[in-house]
Amino acid sequence: MRLSVEQFRAWDRKCVTLLGMSGVGKTRLSNLLRRKEWFHYSGDYRIGTRYLDEPILDSIKDQAMSVPLLRDLLRSDSIFIRNNITFHNLKPVSTFLGMLGNPELGGMPLTEFKRRQSLHRQAEIAAMYDVPSFIRKSRMIYGYSHFINDVGGSLCELDEPGLLEFLAEYSLILYIKASEEDETALIARSVSHPKPLYYREAFLDDHLAEYMQINELEYVSLIDPFDFTRWVFPRLFRARIPRYEAIARDYGYTVTTQELSMVNSESDFLQLLEEVIARESSTQSVAL
Repeated sequence: MRLSVEQFRAWDRKCVTLLGMSGVGKTRLSNLLRRKEWFHYSGDYRIGTRYLDEPILDSIKDQAMSVPLLRDLLRSDSIFIRNNITFHNLKPVSTFLGMLGNPELGGMPLTEFKRRQSLHRQAEIAAMYDVPSFIRKSRMIYGYSHFINDVGGSLCELDEPGLLEFLAEYSLILYIKASEEDETALIARSVSHPKPLYYREAFLDDHLAEYMQINELEYVSLIDPFDFTRWVFPRLFRARIPRYEAIARDYGYTVTTQELSMVNSESDFLQLLEEVIARESSTQSVAL
């Protein structure tokens, strides 16, 4: 959605989709706005509680069934297992995605890894198509005036025809671009604390082959899952940047993490959006 500053000011039911890598400040901003009249829609929370709830539980039960005591209790319905996913604890989703490599080191085989990647992709797409219904719910049921769509960092990887146009129809898409300093910090954090990630299949295949060649590995089962995740993250980060930029160019706007760090209130955020709209409108006029 593209607007003039005047149109943005007159937009009494504002809807903004926040786009960018994990760690750039999407959730911090969403939590800040939630204190006012903004409904916080977390794509990852929706994925975990609606679309991956059953697969996550199945994977946990599969592990539990390998323990005789737990197997007997589960089969006799003496215990049950449930997720406890919250906005601030999405670990079940991350754990389900998992890491690729040696099972003895916490990894999983390539076939299972790709199956879970595919399920996550389908879940993220479905969660994004739920946005309009939650916009309605946020107003009619909960009485919120505005809506913030806090999406996962992998949205740019989905390559789902029509999805971006769909989101742009209902919301203003705002890409949060990491400054050079913040980019360095995000990559350093991923190296010290590697976590499961979503990859486009073509990206995964190419970089997996490169990693195995560099390390002279014949089988995926020989991969140290943490080492591979540390190695691949900087490449994933840089591969996503042009994808984010293309989305912002075609459908939305761009702010930097430095600009966003100055936002400490709803009024700060609205002022920043007006400045960004004016800035990019001016740039487009010069280009024409």
